[in-house]
Amino acid sequence: MRFDLATKPKSRARRAPLAAAAAIAVVASALLAGNAPALAQAKPTNLADLVDNVAAAVVNISATQTIDDKTEAQDIPDLPKGTPFDDMFEQFFKNRGFNSVPRPHKSASLGSGFVIDPSGIVITNNHVIGDANDIVVIFTDGRKLKATIVGKDPKVDVAVLKVEGDKPFKTVKFGDSDKARVGDGVMAVGNPFGLGETVTAGIISARNRNIDSGPYDDFLQTDASINKGNSGGPLFNMQGEVIGINTAILSPSGGSIGIGFATPSASVIPVIDQLEKFHETRRGWLGVRIQPVDDSIAESLGLGTARGALVAGVDEKGPAKPAGLQPGDVIVKFDGKDIKESRDLPRLVAEMPVGQQVDVVVIRKGQEVTKQVTLGRLEDGEKTAEASVEPTDDSAGKSATLSALGLKLAPIDDAARKTFTLKDSLKGVVIADVAPGSTANEKGLHAGEVIEEVNQQAVETPADVAKAIAALKAAGKKLALLLVSNGAGDAHFVTLSLD
Repeated sequence: MRFDLATKPKSRARRAPLAAAAAIAVVASALLAGNAPALAQAKPTNLADLVDNVAAAVVNISATQTIDDKTEAQDIPDLPKGTPFDDMFEQFFKNRGFNSVPRPHKSASLGSGFVIDPSGIVITNNHVIGDANDIVVIFTDGRKLKATIVGKDPKVDVAVLKVEGDKPFKTVKFGDSDKARVGDGVMAVGNPFGLGETVTAGIISARNRNIDSGPYDDFLQTDASINKGNSGGPLFNMQGEVIGINTAILSPSGGSIGIGFATPSASVIPVIDQLEKFHETRRGWLGVRIQPVDDSIAESLGLGTARGALVAGVDEKGPAKPAGLQPGDVIVKFDGKDIKESRDLPRLVAEMPVGQQVDVVVIRKGQEVTKQVTLGRLEDGEKTAEASVEPTDDSAGKSATLSALGLKLAPIDDAARKTFTLKDSLKGVVIADVAPGSTANEKGLHAGEVIEEVNQQAVETPADVAKAIAALKAAGKKLALLLVSNGAGDAHFVTLSLD
């Protein structure tokens, strides 16, 4: 997976007569079959009127950053001065990369954007402008205007810019990406490889794509050609509305292979509104650490099918704590919306206003429970987390007292806390060693971690763990669900086979 940052073209475009012949054959077949309307919708052909309506609002963006290159420079050694060899020594070290003065240079990128307000509000990707010192917006009529940054957000990769002009700017408007269907025709406009304004067309190939580029991935996938330099440009529907911002491509070569991704308008509109109003984001915050629910976890919790988001930990200063959410809860609904996968939850929470009271439905020990949570602000929670980070040490301990499931366990005493640098508030049983090749080893458990619960029952001694495992086996269970924390108290759930 790679992002389409702007580069210069490396080769000339080549004609493709075979592809053209194949396209004609497809059209002919569709006409004979009476499917011409469907084909016209799937692969839009005449877009001239649509292009005329929107082209003036699509812009090219040039961003330049001045960098002090200190990575390669090394100071010239402090040699005695006043000798006949001063000049010779200085030249010798400079020729070998030593330099006492950093050499600043400029890094430039090219991208795309579009105007959404006549006053000069321009939208693009955050990665197009990065930490640029100088941003220039280039219009189709040749105007080059300096831009200032209104606000930017790396999490959804969007930036809001402002330019000043002597007359109102042409604009485009957002459409509803939630109404876009797979197979709908779309058109991308941008500045690929720095060539200038270029139009490509295709269809929506898929929805809700997760490419692991950020916490709120929910991309539209399209086969409309998107290349380096298209970043930040608009993806239009056939009504001329922006339903996405072209953001990323999947390509082994850096060029389009028909797999491009656009951030949906439904994801960026709330962020843009916040950036315009506050110059920063103000996202909702639940205050829980979650993990996916796989088949083994679903079985151990009696969920039936894998669904929801498993609460692995609750922030002590977050809004979920006073609302009564607990580790082991499986969140299946948030504000009336089903949580099918764990990645659905962060996006829904982030879109909610700070201070909003919402209903959170969880499965707790086989029963549905509804909790009311008043959301906090994510950015405040992140600052608190950064201020409370504690170092950890996973060196192996030697005071093992019990072996089970491929684990050697020991009680948490003063020696264990010192050996493994465990947080004072941590309670449970410390893992002193993990048997090579065991299930625990395969699941990534290691010495220095702490088992806090076994099947949602708190444990304080190795004997508690042994008793809980024996009870599971007696009940015919095949899996044990462990709540495991690192030395700093960050928890996650792990399932281990009892066979």
